[in-house]
Amino acid sequence: MRGNHILRRGQAKKTGGIGQHVTAVTPRIFRPNLQVVHGVVDGVRRKIKACTNCIKSGRVVKRSPRVLKAA
Repeated sequence: MRGNHILRRGQAKKTGGIGQHVTAVTPRIFRPNLQVVHGVVDGVRRKIKACTNCIKSGRVVKRSPRVLKAA
């Protein structure tokens, strides 16, 4: 997604200033927050890149935690 990074100067009116003024508008790109996680793909554990939204919502299937055997 594309957008703008807007630089402002001054104190806001609601905090007692005379208002903010825009001094620069620079184009920017919103990128997904990708993380490398171990997920299960076709029954095989693999490293995959997934966005944090997918990891939180459970769309990335993680392997079950290992159970350590007591000796």
